[in-house]
Amino acid sequence: MSDNRTTISAVVLSGLILIAWQYFYNIPQMEKDRVAQQAQSQTDKSQTEPAKNSAAPNHAAAETTTVSRDAAIAATPRIKIDTPRLSGSISLKGARIDDLLLTKFRETVDPASPAIELFSPSGTANPYYAEFGWVPAAGSTVKLPDQNTVWQQEGSGALTQSTPVTLKYDNGEGLTFRRTVAVDDHYLFTIKDDVTNAGSAPVTLYPFALISRHGTPAVSGYYILHEGLIGYLGDQKLQEYTYKKIDEAKSVSFNVTNGWLGITDKYWASALLPDTSARLQARFSSNQTGSVKTYQTDYLEDAQTIPAGGTGSANTRLFAGAKEASVVGINFPFVQLGGYNKQLGLNHFDLLIDWGWFYFITKPMFLALDFFFHVFGNFGIAILLVTVLVKLIFFPLANKSYASMAKMKAVQPQINALKERFPDDKMKLQQEMMEIYKKEKINPISGCLPVVLQIPVFFSLYKVLFVTIEMRHAPFFAWIKDLSAPDPTHVFNLFGLLPYDPSAVPLLGPYLAIGAWPIIMGITMWFQMKLNPTPPDPTQKIIFDWMPVIFTFMLAAFPAGLVIYWAWNNTLSVIQQSFIMRRNGVKVELFNNVKSTFRRKSSDKPAKTT
Repeated sequence: MSDNRTTISAVVLSGLILIAWQYFYNIPQMEKDRVAQQAQSQTDKSQTEPAKNSAAPNHAAAETTTVSRDAAIAATPRIKIDTPRLSGSISLKGARIDDLLLTKFRETVDPASPAIELFSPSGTANPYYAEFGWVPAAGSTVKLPDQNTVWQQEGSGALTQSTPVTLKYDNGEGLTFRRTVAVDDHYLFTIKDDVTNAGSAPVTLYPFALISRHGTPAVSGYYILHEGLIGYLGDQKLQEYTYKKIDEAKSVSFNVTNGWLGITDKYWASALLPDTSARLQARFSSNQTGSVKTYQTDYLEDAQTIPAGGTGSANTRLFAGAKEASVVGINFPFVQLGGYNKQLGLNHFDLLIDWGWFYFITKPMFLALDFFFHVFGNFGIAILLVTVLVKLIFFPLANKSYASMAKMKAVQPQINALKERFPDDKMKLQQEMMEIYKKEKINPISGCLPVVLQIPVFFSLYKVLFVTIEMRHAPFFAWIKDLSAPDPTHVFNLFGLLPYDPSAVPLLGPYLAIGAWPIIMGITMWFQMKLNPTPPDPTQKIIFDWMPVIFTFMLAAFPAGLVIYWAWNNTLSVIQQSFIMRRNGVKVELFNNVKSTFRRKSSDKPAKTT
């Protein structure tokens, strides 16, 4: 038994070492190599391309004191934003889009809770905004609008999905700037900048756009989810920089065509979407003023020389909102969820949603859930139906596996007889067992197949529940109000009957937060374990006996939707395996094994002596 324990410990320890090496050494080393190659590539390009000596403005945090959000908004003249999904305003000072609320989404499951705040003005605790404009050529002294310039609105009224607004600024030196801002019924702003040169000399200007975020935001901190700076930048492809990573790099530049870039949270994002044909000097950067860090994504387009009496124009778009799959788009065969990705002809804009390396599994999982949701109106029911669908898809393989397991159970008396014949000759025992397996057409490792099949499905569902906004605050029934959050009930306070929160207990709190659904899952897993005969090896028996308990504690902190899936999957597996065992003439000993568990416990008590 001690040898078995040593072996198991060695296997577990080896796995942990491999995972740690991959995460802490191999991946960082690969990233360092990629950054070095990228830097070399940029150096090579700079040797062949003329230096422009211009860059988008870099807005480091300058405020030493902060004011409330309402006070900051009231301090500057503004144009109201009013659409079915957005509310907020554009500041005429700097012509920034810096006040934006996502009215469709709330901070908690309570519909009366505040709307999600995306953008916030400078001077607040966490400024976050988008800015557009022009920068001059190197050495030019032309007067251009900046973050302190107060623009004038031409006309009046709010920005709505049917009424664009136009801003105007005259520099008093022959240049007149006009900016037309439009917004659709979702989260897309379209910005058109025009410059009229009434002077006597041509002017060279570079269009720019930027998104700036002051302060390091709180992130989920999970390896499977990217939060930070993101972009798909032409031949540089997908670029992802966490806040920590860009803090280390300080600044990263890309010279590309057909790209987009922005900042992403778990559920929300802002992204600059220039014309797909525009050549960009794109940049991710991090700057620190005092204790405040500023994160910025920006780009500079090619220069425009505006002749005397002529006009120059620049067009761009801004995505600022929720990462809804149908809005952002899903790039997947035979799927009509094109969203902005297809509508605007963007380069892999669907990767704004972190589908992960196993997107070929995650995307179909989401699409199936979304389909059943639109049919039944409940993502919990969708999870149950998708579980049935997965069972049907893998039924031939599972059927073969369970049939092989049933045959193995049928030949168990022969295996036991061999163990008695060859108690000390392990090689001979293995040879004789293989002969029996070959004769009866049994695959001894087929019993692992259902578990192996469940792993990618489990992971993909976990990924969908964790990263997709569609699952956020999605209710099931009864006490499950959010399938993406853990079960809110606690067995250790008798499901709310006792007036305390077990999860708040120091040190032990995380282990006491066990809800009703994790317990249901543990019971179904226990039943599934008891469906099979007791392992002859004592160590294996201990592992199997404790596995449901361990998984109950492990999955207690997982999203409730995932726990419901696992419980339902266990139930279907028990039914399926029982049916296949009966069909193969093998007695189903589920209830006998359950009874024997408690019978053994009672028989373990010492007998009374007289």
